[in-house]
Amino acid sequence: MQHVIVGAGPAGVVAAETLRKGDRNADIVLIGDEPEPPYSRMAIPYVLEGMIEQSGTYLRKSDGHYEGLGIQYLQGRAESVAPADGTLTLSGGESVSYDRLLLSTGATPLSPPVPGLDLPGVHNCWTLKDCRGIAKLLNEDANVVLIGAGFIGCIILEALAKRCGNLTVVEMEDRMVSRMMDATAGGMLQRWCGAKNIRVLTSTRVAGIEAASGAGGDKAVVLDSGERIDAHLVVLAVGVAPNIGFLEGSGIRTDHGVLVDQRLETSAKGVFAAGDVAQGLDFSTGEYSVHAIQPTATEHGRIAALNMLGRHAHYKGSLNMNVLATVGLVSSSFGSWEGVAGGDSGVAVDEDGYKYLRLEFDGDHLVGALGIGLTDHVGVIRGLIQNQTALGDWKERLQENPHRVMEAYVAHSQT
Repeated sequence: MQHVIVGAGPAGVVAAETLRKGDRNADIVLIGDEPEPPYSRMAIPYVLEGMIEQSGTYLRKSDGHYEGLGIQYLQGRAESVAPADGTLTLSGGESVSYDRLLLSTGATPLSPPVPGLDLPGVHNCWTLKDCRGIAKLLNEDANVVLIGAGFIGCIILEALAKRCGNLTVVEMEDRMVSRMMDATAGGMLQRWCGAKNIRVLTSTRVAGIEAASGAGGDKAVVLDSGERIDAHLVVLAVGVAPNIGFLEGSGIRTDHGVLVDQRLETSAKGVFAAGDVAQGLDFSTGEYSVHAIQPTATEHGRIAALNMLGRHAHYKGSLNMNVLATVGLVSSSFGSWEGVAGGDSGVAVDEDGYKYLRLEFDGDHLVGALGIGLTDHVGVIRGLIQNQTALGDWKERLQENPHRVMEAYVAHSQT
């Protein structure tokens, strides 16, 4: 049996290891398209901060890890897939045969449609190569503009703020991290950044980036208002899109990502998908979505591998969840944090203390939550949502005081 995994991020690595654990004799090929050992993109900001070396991002630290497991690691980029023939073609023309194929090709950063992105000193922050380019320009005198204040942008923001002299963040939405925060939370985070001398401009678009000269930097970021912000470094973080272009003509069904069933199998028999490229079941909505977070990727990889081994494992669905630290302020959101039709809410807010907790209910079930400045009981909130706990009288108590979630959890774990 020949298992081929294209994409060497967390989903691909966990899948390869799971396959080897389940079958000592199978041939396993893991293919990555970067000149690095398999690594975690989420660790890149820690490299920028100087907290870890580049090797600290590697998913497996020991030398010879993959060779020791009998996993063949190749470098290459997927060009096309022919499910009828059981072959994967790489960009160099090499053809790789498979009995089972896992697509874990991840995502690619998007670029805003503005001129000047090709100027020196304009970088995405998605790969270790990007990280090295950014690090060369980061110093205490540098003026930096970060375009995008979504989830990825705010992870990068933490690192940039610690290394540069002046940081300006430009976000076209009306609040920071709009996909995981409401107006109250987003406004709170923006005020927090302002108090840390980080300028955050929301509802603002970049019209272009131009070459300039002067003490403020060699580039000027031109805003739709006409304002020009001098910069030594411009970092792009405007979102990502699943890598599915190579599947054109394959017959494998795609939408936003690669469509998969509860076994994480695609429309082509024997071809599976996992991680940021997979559009799978959403735990909260019952619809099919791409949840580009590492916990989902690793679980996808495990479940897909079990099914590649013939174990018939079913995936219960991804819980939409994000936990973020932005210059010291922790924020989190889970499930249907915006609420559901006909549902109820419980809210506690402390504007001066930068603390906010919002719980969302469907009947007497907790279905979503959003928190700012709170680190206690995050796991409890997640557990109540995933376990679909019937809260009974505790629903009204939590509406009155959302901070009693631990009491509610203990009360129902003892029944």
